[in-house]
Amino acid sequence: MMNKETFSKRQGLFSIEEKEITVREDAPIGLRGFLRMAFYGLNKKPSDLRAITTRVLKIPPDNNNWSEYPNIDDEVGQHLDYCEWYLVYDIIETIIQKLNPQDKATFTNEINEYFITNGIGWKIVNDQIETRGDDVFEIAVKTVEAVLEIAELQTAKIEIREALNDLSRRPTPDLTGAIQHSLACLECVTREFTGDKKSTLGDLMKKFPGAIPPPLDQAVTKIWGFTSEQGRHLREGKAPEYLEVELVVEVTSAISTYLGKKLGGITPKTETDDLPF
Repeated sequence: MMNKETFSKRQGLFSIEEKEITVREDAPIGLRGFLRMAFYGLNKKPSDLRAITTRVLKIPPDNNNWSEYPNIDDEVGQHLDYCEWYLVYDIIETIIQKLNPQDKATFTNEINEYFITNGIGWKIVNDQIETRGDDVFEIAVKTVEAVLEIAELQTAKIEIREALNDLSRRPTPDLTGAIQHSLACLECVTREFTGDKKSTLGDLMKKFPGAIPPPLDQAVTKIWGFTSEQGRHLREGKAPEYLEVELVVEVTSAISTYLGKKLGGITPKTETDDLPF
C-alpha cells in the first residue's frame, strides 16, 4: 500500500507548486498514466482496474489476456490512453466508489496533488470531480458556502452549489446555467438582506441604494445587466466564455459573502476556525 507520507513530507521539505490552470476539457496522457500508478500503488492489480475501465467504457474484457503483467496491464493502458477525455474522469470517480476509506483518502490526495501540480482545472470533492479555479476563485466559493450555512441561507447555498455543478459538467460545462444560478444566489441573499422578497436584483439595487456601499453597488448593477444578456437572453454569437462565467461566479460569491456576514452577524474571528476568512 502507498505510504501515507513520504520522507519529504515527514521532514517538512515537500511543498506543492501550484501551476496555472491550462487544462479543462482534456485528460493529458500524463494523467492517464499516473492514474494507473496511483491505483497500483494501493496494492491493486491490473485486473482490478480492468473491471472498472470495461464497465465505464462499456466494452468487454479481452478473454485472451490472462497474465496481470504485461497483458492485462497493456489492455488497461489501451483503455485509458484512447478513451474520450471526460471518460477518464468518470473512471477516476468509479475507482473512488470502489475503494475502502483509507485507500480512498490516499488515492484522492494523490490525484488532487497531480491536478494542482500539472495545471489541471479539476478537483475531487466528496468523491466527485468538480471544477477548480485559481486561489481567488477557490477562496471565494469556499467562503460563501461557509457563510451562507452559518447565516442559514440554504436556498442561496443551493444556488451557488448548482452554479459549481454547471461549471463541472462534462464534456461541456453549462455556462449559462452557472451564470443564472450564481445570480440567483446573490438575488436570494439580497432579498433577505433588504426584506424585499419579490423584486429582482436589478430592482433591489434601485430601491435600496445603501444595501451595498457605492461604488460597489454599480458593479452589482453591471453584473445584473451582463447576466441578463448572457445568462437569460442569450443572443446568437454572444455565448459567454468560461473565464467570464468563472469571474461572475467569483464576484457574486464575494458580494453574497459580504451580505451573508452582515445578515448572520459573522465576524472573521468569532465563528469558526474552519472558515477561510
